[in-house]
Amino acid sequence: MERDELKRLEDSLWEAADRLRANSKLNATEYSMPVLGLIFLRHATNRFDRVREQIEARLPRRGGKTRPITAADFASEGSIFLPEEARYDTIAGLPEDQDIGKAIKEAMEAVEAQVPELLQGVLPREYPKFDPDLLRNLVRVFNSDELRTPTNDDIFGRIYEYFLNKFAMSGAQEGGEFFTPPSLVRTIVNFIEPTHGLILDPAVGSAGMFVQAAHAAEAAGRKPSDVLSFFGQEKSETNTRLALMNLAVHGLEGTIQQGNSFYDRIDDKVGQCDFVMANPPFNVDMVDPTKLKDDPRLLASVKTLGISKKTNTVSNANYLWIQYFYGYLKPQGRAGFVMAQSATDAGHWEKKIRQQLVETGDVDIMVSIGTNFFYTRSLPCSLWFFDKGRAAERKNQTLMLDARNIYRVISRKIRDFSDEQLANLTAIVWLYRGQTDRYLELIRDYFATSQDAAAQLGESLAALDAPNDKLSAQLDNLLKSAPKDAEAEALTALQATITERGDAISSLSKTRTALLADLSKWFEQQGMKIPATNAEQVARHDSFQPFIERFATLRRQINEVHKLSNRAFDSAKRDLGATKWDAWEGREISKQQDALDEARHAALEAIKASTYPFAQVTWLQTRFPDGEYADVLGLCKMVSNEEIAEQDYSLTPGRYVGVAPPEPEDEEAVEERLREIHVELASLNEEAVALAATISMNFEELVG
Repeated sequence: MERDELKRLEDSLWEAADRLRANSKLNATEYSMPVLGLIFLRHATNRFDRVREQIEARLPRRGGKTRPITAADFASEGSIFLPEEARYDTIAGLPEDQDIGKAIKEAMEAVEAQVPELLQGVLPREYPKFDPDLLRNLVRVFNSDELRTPTNDDIFGRIYEYFLNKFAMSGAQEGGEFFTPPSLVRTIVNFIEPTHGLILDPAVGSAGMFVQAAHAAEAAGRKPSDVLSFFGQEKSETNTRLALMNLAVHGLEGTIQQGNSFYDRIDDKVGQCDFVMANPPFNVDMVDPTKLKDDPRLLASVKTLGISKKTNTVSNANYLWIQYFYGYLKPQGRAGFVMAQSATDAGHWEKKIRQQLVETGDVDIMVSIGTNFFYTRSLPCSLWFFDKGRAAERKNQTLMLDARNIYRVISRKIRDFSDEQLANLTAIVWLYRGQTDRYLELIRDYFATSQDAAAQLGESLAALDAPNDKLSAQLDNLLKSAPKDAEAEALTALQATITERGDAISSLSKTRTALLADLSKWFEQQGMKIPATNAEQVARHDSFQPFIERFATLRRQINEVHKLSNRAFDSAKRDLGATKWDAWEGREISKQQDALDEARHAALEAIKASTYPFAQVTWLQTRFPDGEYADVLGLCKMVSNEEIAEQDYSLTPGRYVGVAPPEPEDEEAVEERLREIHVELASLNEEAVALAATISMNFEELVG
């Protein structure tokens, strides 16, 4: 399934499931676990059916009979045997008069009974409390053809992650308690590259860190189960269940231990982990210092942990977490974790620990993240990265990276990194580590994507001709057959708009013809092969740059023709009452306007498919023109331990990178900002509608 198809499927599934919730009395928290349980059961059934076919194909036959399949056959394939009553198809086919809530509960219990060591007590059981009609509709949502047939287990993993994301955004389990935004997890994975060995997350939540690490291993051509082992600890029982389900639905195995990471030490993992990844709860207080004595994870003595005189407890546990993450690492280990922004500058005892960490030479990268990356809190945060295995010559340096001004707007309250923004940030880390070849490969990928799109642009632009020609014919016919009593001034205005539209189409045609001809010549001269060296890549960028403004002109002209087309027909309807004329072919006009809308959208997307990747090349090459790491004002700076000491051991990137002058906004940047404003307005409108509905419902309850 292609990425766009999967995105549409995810959106449609969520819309259907959320619509059902909206028509019930359930909140997001009550609804989340049962829905995730059904996704798990659908996935388990699909995998069961697929493995059963493989087993049946090789079962021995004696006397014309094939021996029955057993649970042991499935265990040998790393799959779960499902009794008849535990299969999704059985649930979906239940007669209307049977208790579906009881049937799903028993199905979950039957699945757990097959693999108690992995799933005992994990799957949700609260289905009998649900309205039967709601449950039947939910079961239908996850019984579509698209979900019954996929052969790739990862599709269900992606859908599970998508629903976790959506439930976090809607407030289930208070969001941040179990879910780290994918952008932050992917940033951590990209920077520490956890593709082998033991990975620990002592605040595991829903195990998103483990899942992304598995994706990274797969991207590197490795089977996660062969190269990775996972160990997580989680205080909440609900989150522990979420984590185990998440691993299972992704076909992964790991140990998720319920416990309080402050007190329930994992002693056999201290100094033994290849990677530590985490998003711990920030600013936790009331930690009992008497339970921290002789803790091998701590750099500092218990006496120096900032114990409050009033409560006799640790007043802020951020630096307990930081020490734990460092303490679990083996001598060559790496850690990446999310932390409150305030921790980078905290004083008193926290500063002393920060100084110790800096002096180890293992503080590799510090990243400042802007506001609104979390779903339930808008405060900024920071990402910390330790690397105990750095070469001696790199032990005295730390990369300060200020990413507060890098983000994509998802809604008024939520931001993230686009794939390209994350790739560009990762490229900075590659250059910092001297991995120039990876940087140049990324530039090659951007060039290839941009050039492939530019080479295919003609087809998308040609699709504008048919609807434009047919709409022109309709407009000409309206003018020729206008009634004699038509209002003269309005008719003259329509004629002027039609003429202006014709001129705009002519200009668009000339621009398109010249552009495509020049692109063809450029490809003949440059060829499709992307150069390998930085100097050659810079030269290629400069040679293609003049086309970018011409693409912008083309985009404006396409929009102008579309605008004038709509204006002409709107004017005819509004000012002349043309819908009553015999020449008015409303169905055909609507059909061609829709076709022009679609062709315009496709053409603009085709242009963007070339300009957007090229803009990433521009972004990187203007900041790193030599293809090597360089400090960039307002973005990144490589600092020595001595410089950090001069700044009172602050690890706040903004202290070091400075402030860059504002960049002039190009047309695409202005359009992007307008899109962000539109998203914010749409979000406010949705909130207003929801608030009005709540007020209305509360009022009805008050008046009886």
